[in-house]
Amino acid sequence: MIITRYADDIVIGFERETDARRFLEMMRARFEAFVLTLHSEKTRLIEFGRFAAHNRARRGLGKPETFNFLGFTLICGTSRRGKFLLKRKTRRDRMQAKLRETKEELRRRRHLSIPEQGQWLRQVVLGFFAYHAVPTNMQALAAFRDHVTRLWWQALKRRSQRDKTTWARCAKIADEWLPKPKILHPWPSDRFAVKHPRWEQYAGKPHVRFCAGGAQQWASLPRSTDASRAGRGLY
Repeated sequence: MIITRYADDIVIGFERETDARRFLEMMRARFEAFVLTLHSEKTRLIEFGRFAAHNRARRGLGKPETFNFLGFTLICGTSRRGKFLLKRKTRRDRMQAKLRETKEELRRRRHLSIPEQGQWLRQVVLGFFAYHAVPTNMQALAAFRDHVTRLWWQALKRRSQRDKTTWARCAKIADEWLPKPKILHPWPSDRFAVKHPRWEQYAGKPHVRFCAGGAQQWASLPRSTDASRAGRGLY
């Protein structure tokens, strides 16, 4: 099983559906012992992983379900080579909430100078990118920047009835102040890959045992990595 947790949000993956259902029932019983209940809308049991699409198609079902976690929607996708790819996309409701907040603040800053507005909007876009600029999420980043540019254009046009700011001019202004979409975070396989051993006296060296017949080296068996487990069909 695989556990990913942040505060009170948790995702647990199982290779077998029977294990997932048994764990869910046991967890419900455990919570009830402390007069607690699982969130009925957020607690779901879904088929997800490398073989989910194939298995569901074989049973005549649709695409694998998606789920939300930490501001992203996780999707069973495929790479350009047709291999399984876990895709992360910014949740639509989170983006819409941020855009509504930006629109209200632009209304209050409507009569500020363009450099002042541009400097503030730059921080808004940079802050959004700092969290959401993960691999496979480029489309959402570009959409957010485009929506911010359109909100800025609307704010500029409402400063005066005689305002003649065209979309082309606003797009040029946005290019001067707003950063372009760019992936800032590495792939999970790169982020969690161990590239340097810990600084210890025998770091990176196999354990050595001395015996009467001379020196004999002992090497531990490699453990199964998260990358190999993440590719299995999980529930």
